[in-house]
Amino acid sequence: MQTALIITGAILGLFLVLVVIARIKMRKAPMVDDHKDIITLTDKNFSAQLKNKIVLVDFWAAWCGPCRMMAPVLNQLAGELDGNAKIGKLNVEEFGSVSQKYKVRGIPTMILFKDGKEVKRFVGVKSKDFLLAQIKKA
Repeated sequence: MQTALIITGAILGLFLVLVVIARIKMRKAPMVDDHKDIITLTDKNFSAQLKNKIVLVDFWAAWCGPCRMMAPVLNQLAGELDGNAKIGKLNVEEFGSVSQKYKVRGIPTMILFKDGKEVKRFVGVKSKDFLLAQIKKA
C-alpha cells in the first residue's frame, strides 16, 4: 500500500513539474509581427472591416501565452487566404468593449464572421488546417 502511494505521489509530482515547465515556455514564446494581410481591429473600425466579407477575428492579449502560440498560425493562414476571406486581430486589453459585446470570456478566442454576423466561435489554440477548413465552410 505504501509503495503505491509513493509511486502515485511521484507521478503527480512529475506531472506538476511538467505543467510548470509548459507554462513557462508558453509565457516566453516570442511576440511575432503580424502578416501584412492581417487587419488590426479597433472599436472604431470593427464593424466596417467585417462588412461584405468573411473575417476570422482573433481576440488576444500580449500577456497570453496561447495567444502568442497562435500568432504564427494566423500569419500562415493570412498568407494562404484569397478572395473575400481575411484575418483580423483585436487586442482585448485595448478594446475591451468589443470583447464584452461578443461575450469573449477566455483568450485566445477566434470568432468567424460572415457579413458582420458571427458564424462560429473557437476557443484555445487551433491548427491552421482546422481554421482553414472552417473558413472554407463559411
